[in-house]
Amino acid sequence: MSPNNTDNVFAGILGEQYQTLKLICPIITTMSQLVATTVQTYSQQQSTTKLNIVELGGGTGLTTVAILLSQVNGVITSIDSAAAMQQQAQQNLQTWEQEQRLFFIQQDILTALQAMPDNSVDVIASAYTLHNFVNTYRIEVLHECYRVLKSGGQFINGDRYALDDINAHTQAIQIEAENYFKILITAKKLDILQQWILHLFVDESENHVMRESLAINQLQQAGFTNINLSDRIAVNALVTAIKA
Repeated sequence: MSPNNTDNVFAGILGEQYQTLKLICPIITTMSQLVATTVQTYSQQQSTTKLNIVELGGGTGLTTVAILLSQVNGVITSIDSAAAMQQQAQQNLQTWEQEQRLFFIQQDILTALQAMPDNSVDVIASAYTLHNFVNTYRIEVLHECYRVLKSGGQFINGDRYALDDINAHTQAIQIEAENYFKILITAKKLDILQQWILHLFVDESENHVMRESLAINQLQQAGFTNINLSDRIAVNALVTAIKA
């Protein structure tokens, strides 16, 4: 098993059927667009002619294409270790890859970041990736993000940030799980339902859950400043931070 525990999960049926997540959790499209808009805003504030953007966990390309369509002047390197998902992205986004506006790295995220030079990246963007990591691995990834970002570079993540209020968080998860059952049973996708429920248990486990206060503290410990959590919808939120 890989240190982030995600390779095996998305190598099988969840990787092949990842698009079903848009049915049971449509907020992921909203969050991907928020990430793209934030990248665009950052781009407009920079004098750099072409940004070096690294996307963590590009998956099937939902957030990647949102960034590309936002007319950001930059090159995206999309990292993902799940072959089934990245192959879908390469098929869907081959035009941008051929134009050399998009490059793919199929590798463990920490290893890929460790291979990058210090102060070489303008933006690190991600959606629904970091919450999959065990806490110790996530801390290492955040430190590498800080190292590779240029001074003034921005970290942008739309993801599952658990509420500090445990009761409110539990209620939000119950509503989410109920929606999984309602939609996937109606669609007669019981095998997918089983896998997403099992995955939800992993997301909510103590060594994975990315609780808001803990997540902000981890960014601070990595060296980030101007940390901001916004656009919260249930257990989902956008977090941005700057390398001073």
